[in-house]
Amino acid sequence: MDKFMSWMTDHFSPRVNKIAKNTWFAAIQDSILTAMPMVFIGSFATLLSIIGEFWDSFPDLTMISTFSFGLLSIFLAYLIPEAVMKRKGHINISKQAGLAGIAFFLMLVFPQITADNAIQFDLNTLGAGGMIAALVSGLFVGFVMNLFSKWKFIGEDSAIPDFVAVWFNTLIPIIFILLVGWLFTFELNISLYKVVNSIFEPLVHLGGGFWGFVIISFLGFSFLYTFGISTWVIYPVQSAIVLPAIAANQANFEAGKEVTNIFTAETMQLFLIGGGGGTLPLCIMLAFMARSQRLKLIGKASLIPSIFNINEPIVFGAPVAYNPILMVPMWIYGLVASILTWFVMKVGIVPIPHEPFQLWYLPGPILNWITTSSIIGMLYFFALFIIAWLIYYPFFKVYDKQTVESELTEGE
Repeated sequence: MDKFMSWMTDHFSPRVNKIAKNTWFAAIQDSILTAMPMVFIGSFATLLSIIGEFWDSFPDLTMISTFSFGLLSIFLAYLIPEAVMKRKGHINISKQAGLAGIAFFLMLVFPQITADNAIQFDLNTLGAGGMIAALVSGLFVGFVMNLFSKWKFIGEDSAIPDFVAVWFNTLIPIIFILLVGWLFTFELNISLYKVVNSIFEPLVHLGGGFWGFVIISFLGFSFLYTFGISTWVIYPVQSAIVLPAIAANQANFEAGKEVTNIFTAETMQLFLIGGGGGTLPLCIMLAFMARSQRLKLIGKASLIPSIFNINEPIVFGAPVAYNPILMVPMWIYGLVASILTWFVMKVGIVPIPHEPFQLWYLPGPILNWITTSSIIGMLYFFALFIIAWLIYYPFFKVYDKQTVESELTEGE
């Protein structure tokens, strides 16, 4: 165990953090995080729609979700090239890159132009369904803009105002980007949107299956977290799977078809139970059952945040991170919870989420009830709570005993 801990600390963690800081990877991460308020707004619309189930006169807020979460790909098409330019040090052309990103993406999704010059888009391509195409197009635009930034019509030492210099220095790369979109869409009649999605479809299908769900859930919410590596590190990969999946579930549900995509962010929220790794039972044990005064204090201080699925205080305060005794139960829970969740949804015990709802900070029973639209989903929270309690309890007893002995030694 000591050798494994040493390897994780000295080799694995630094390399993962290095990947997370890579310009292109970090640009995607920055863009997704920037767009998250629009996802939250769609979630609020879903939350408020519950009122409509009990009050017929309550207005239909579907369009609020459509023009927030439903336009996610357009937002990313702008944000990714902008983020790439900023991280590459080309802040002065970042907005121009974002605008080129929108223009190229709208070509990419193969719009239909009618005889009376009306332009028509498939709404599904503008939301989470077009996310992979938005990622690819955004990175392409960022690459082209960064490449052409080395050649400038007007140098920095020119007497021409900076904003005018930016106009002319971005003309060629933007023209090149739009020519690529024009060539494929309007001349070759090829939908780059469909091409990109077909290329990545096997990868997304593999990632969205059982093993992808279990591995990504385990890595993000348990394993990496115990080494102080944020869950957001793998979010760019995760979001490329979960956001299109929940969009497809929503479309199928509204069309009266079967909802089949289990791997969604909404599903993963079901087994947070106090945060990643299901630490709410551990927090309660520390607060009310620990003999160690330090652990008791940490448990009480972390209790309120844990109820709202914020467990950084206990992960880094107990600590769980880099603590061989408490890391193991977090790993066990991560595997058990993800496998069990897949099973209960696959056999139909717990309904598969069919609406975007990422208000992960709601207390567990309420979150589960809204996410699954069922009492069974709410009861599943209590089942997972008991499972997490049974997993953490023996490790808690060992760690509490060791901490008490350590405190006595320090006192002497």
